[in-house]
Amino acid sequence: MSSLFQTYGRWDIDIKKAKGTYVEDQNGKTYLDFIQGIAVSNLGHCHEAVTEAVKKQLDSVWHVSNLFQNSLQEQAAQKLAAHSAGDLVFFCNSGAEANEGAIKLARKATGKTKIITFLQSFHGRTYAGMAATGQDKIKTGFGPMLGGFHYLPYNDPSAFKALGEEGDIAAVMLETVQGEGGVNPASAEFLSAVQSFCKEKQALLIIDEIQTGIGRTGKGFAYEHFGLSPDIITVAKGLGNGFPVGAVIGKKQLGEAFTPGSHGTTFGGNMLAMAAVNATLQIVFQPDFLQEAADKGAFLKEQLEAELKSPFVKQIRGKGLMLGIECDGPVADIIAELQTLGLLVLPAGPNVIRLLPPLTVTKDEIAEAVSKLKQAIAHHSAVNQ
Repeated sequence: MSSLFQTYGRWDIDIKKAKGTYVEDQNGKTYLDFIQGIAVSNLGHCHEAVTEAVKKQLDSVWHVSNLFQNSLQEQAAQKLAAHSAGDLVFFCNSGAEANEGAIKLARKATGKTKIITFLQSFHGRTYAGMAATGQDKIKTGFGPMLGGFHYLPYNDPSAFKALGEEGDIAAVMLETVQGEGGVNPASAEFLSAVQSFCKEKQALLIIDEIQTGIGRTGKGFAYEHFGLSPDIITVAKGLGNGFPVGAVIGKKQLGEAFTPGSHGTTFGGNMLAMAAVNATLQIVFQPDFLQEAADKGAFLKEQLEAELKSPFVKQIRGKGLMLGIECDGPVADIIAELQTLGLLVLPAGPNVIRLLPPLTVTKDEIAEAVSKLKQAIAHHSAVNQ
């Protein structure tokens, strides 16, 4: 009997070791990993540069209080500021913590309380994260929720009309590609309406880049595809290539709101995490690397569209190396079949297969994955005729 709380629907696969795009279970079976810890190991498992940076730091110092100066934090913050719309960075330990920090910052900086988010969004499982999330199933049994959150339809440019003259809006918070909501990209028209609404209401724009950031969509951050100018950006997942870390990135004028004692963390920004972050960002933010990731994403989408001609496949969508295959029915059986074939993928809702390979994936690995997907979908279609 397990001594763990059963908060996860775990598969019967126990990973023993991993390298690059592949993992091996305790029985010696090898899998092509198109999950990568859910968009975490963007450079692939156990990337040499990140591994060496963390090993080196292990022999120096692991952790000191944030009451001390931290040059590794400064270096990582400078990298994030140089490659984003922000100027200032707060380091934490996870995406949920980053979103909590963003919500606190928005309310304190504006003196207003209401946060606009969107249906089918996902912003974490802490209380503010749950409250911001536009999915009732996340909140079941945990009420009452933190107040002040209002939910609008995603990808509907006219949705803001429903708010009328409503004031006291601190921020609009959204994902430019909804991950848990079905790998659902925002339209340029919708995001233009979001930016205009924020300007009209003097509200901050918070972009949740937890899953889409750090090169996942072929840009450093997904908002760059749309010409947005966010006031606050949240990142985690791929930021440390597997080492737990998150960050809130904000414009310099917001620095007046986060003063000593207004926000904090014991472990956020620890030396080991910062070693991993600095090594990761040094690679990801190279222009050639991002262009290669974008090209691989385009190649993967082209291969999927060419090979998955089944009537069961309704749409292939997403950005870069964050793609979803929407199917005409549940995909759980297909995902299980793919595990048998040696390919690991995720659902994104009941009818969507989510693909999150590392940004270092090769064209041969993409071809291997597409072949397995084609085989599993064909088998499913034959069985369910």
